[in-house]
Amino acid sequence: MQVDVFQATILGTIQGITEFLPISSRAHLILIPWLFGWKDPGLTFDVALHLGTLLALLTYFFKDWVYLTRSAFRIFKSDENDAEDNDKRLALFIILGTIPGGIAGLLFEHLEDQISTPTVIAAMLIIVALLLRSAEINGIRKSDLETMKLSDALTIGFAQAFAIIPGVSRSGVTLAAGLFRGMTRKSAAQFSFLLSAPIVAGAVAKKAIDIAVEGLPPEQVVPFVVGVVVSAFWGIISIAAMMRYLQNRSTFVFVNYRIVLGIAILTLGYFSRLH
Repeated sequence: MQVDVFQATILGTIQGITEFLPISSRAHLILIPWLFGWKDPGLTFDVALHLGTLLALLTYFFKDWVYLTRSAFRIFKSDENDAEDNDKRLALFIILGTIPGGIAGLLFEHLEDQISTPTVIAAMLIIVALLLRSAEINGIRKSDLETMKLSDALTIGFAQAFAIIPGVSRSGVTLAAGLFRGMTRKSAAQFSFLLSAPIVAGAVAKKAIDIAVEGLPPEQVVPFVVGVVVSAFWGIISIAAMMRYLQNRSTFVFVNYRIVLGIAILTLGYFSRLH
């Protein structure tokens, strides 16, 4: 399906903003075309949107990725000082935490399209909202990236695997997992964002290979570039806003938004079936 520049701008904006908020970017990217009567943008444009948010992650956390990449090559060395050991530990946590989500993506990559129904999306929006609410109430919010344990990283990694279900939200479910493990909101969000980069990169690479054989139609080059740039631009702003917001505020506003959106989707779906 061909996407024009206007649609690319709207969808890129939605992807960039919602990918890093715990409100499910997938739910919004399905809902908006449905409301406006647009057809499915297709695999090619999906690559553009995720490439944009990947660039946002790499740009915002550029210094972190430089340190983590260097540290990853020193994981098996034991002659580093304490600061470097912290970097190596975090790099190892990201590598191990990525495994559950990577396996889920490979095994269930076609499941997402099959269950992308309004009912499933609405149910997941509400269920994860309740999980996030419980995590806010019960979390002790004491540990950070320097004090988190391997069990924390693995728990968040396993939570990320459920993000393949539409409406769950990668940032939402991993943030909830981090809070349940006693992490501060900001640290849980930062680890969630860092952990998502390898998964998003892998998904983009795989989908890019899938469409490489057919190539990109000339008339879709501009919308593709617009989608990448717009989603990257808003992605950086969204990450910065989220990190700042979580320093002193709770996630209850996102909990309430998810519940309202879930109920709205169920209501719209019900009345659309009546007509």
